[in-house]
Amino acid sequence: MTKYAAVLAAILPTTTPTSIPEAASIVQNALPSVTELGSIINSSITLIENGFKPGDLSTDVIGSAEGVNSVNNVNPRNPDTVIYPKKSPSDAPYSLAESALRASIYIPPTFSYGNGSKQPVILVPGTGSYGGDTYTPNFIKTLTPTTFADPLWLNIPGALLDDAQVNSEYVAYAINYISAISSNKNVSVISWSQGGIDTQWALKYWPSTRNITSDFIAISPDFHGTVNAYFICPDFPRIPCDPSVIQQEYNSTFVATLRSNGGDSAYVPTTTVYTSNFDEIVQPQTGSLASAILGDSRGVGVTNNELQALCTGQVGGSFYDHAAVLQSSLAYALAVDALTHPGPGMANRLDLTSVCGQYAAPGLGLEDTIATYSLIPRAGMNLLLYEPKVLEEPAIMAYAV
Repeated sequence: MTKYAAVLAAILPTTTPTSIPEAASIVQNALPSVTELGSIINSSITLIENGFKPGDLSTDVIGSAEGVNSVNNVNPRNPDTVIYPKKSPSDAPYSLAESALRASIYIPPTFSYGNGSKQPVILVPGTGSYGGDTYTPNFIKTLTPTTFADPLWLNIPGALLDDAQVNSEYVAYAINYISAISSNKNVSVISWSQGGIDTQWALKYWPSTRNITSDFIAISPDFHGTVNAYFICPDFPRIPCDPSVIQQEYNSTFVATLRSNGGDSAYVPTTTVYTSNFDEIVQPQTGSLASAILGDSRGVGVTNNELQALCTGQVGGSFYDHAAVLQSSLAYALAVDALTHPGPGMANRLDLTSVCGQYAAPGLGLEDTIATYSLIPRAGMNLLLYEPKVLEEPAIMAYAV
């Protein structure tokens, strides 16, 4: 695996897209083979050659993340109330030290700690990624200047390739910690990819997080896993794979445990946004079987929003891959609607003619589009480099059995 990572790092782009439509077209032509097992390397090579290389691929990967991707952040503020080892007796136990959990939280200089009208918004990345890379060219850029959202993000060690149950501990702790140091304001969570199931797991097994979470906005989530989980590990189980990749397989024990006992329904107001057959990572992602869909058995409010269904025949419903939904005009509009109204984001409150007439969210340009699409090659690099790989899915922790 390491030799393939070295190949990706050594490739130099031979061209660069000159427009957002051209960028989308290049990615669309590069990705059809991704659903064929083992083709992630070839597709990543094609993307990098065409300009989708986020800086130096030898940095901000497993073991060297720094800057906005740092996993060793210093957050000296202590909460006024006890949140560790448990905030509530009904919370699951943490397996990690509080210092490790807190160090994953990147709080930018712009953060107001609950002073003023802004609500803290925790950005949770996806498989093979860190929060800084994931959100800088989209939600960090669009939300930071607003009057209603105060974004910060998680950089989870191992780029979310470790046991997803452990990854979820970082989310649960961050929700309680950020609320506690922000004048006990409610927080909201925006997730991408695996960040969705990690957040849902945290809400399920750390009930203390629910009453202080105003909104959960899940971008390209896989609440039922994906039939494409092994595209990076085509020879599994003959050859080992990354733990959280195995856990995201459609019929994994982790997914079954998450969905059991009401885990397939929302715990807080939830807005899901996803792309249909264009998602090269998560499938199925269309109709009633879409992995992104959550139910609403608790009546907290849920909307499940497929880009192509809401913006049929328009640019806002055209080609978006797994990562590109992060920059979608519709995804951003639904997130803003959720953050500025009680309950989930509602498409019927939007001017869909205007929203669907744009590809990217307001304020995002070609460089942001290229950076967002480039998340897939960078994640591919981390998937290859992560160690230790395993031959079996991690066992379900005792609190969830």
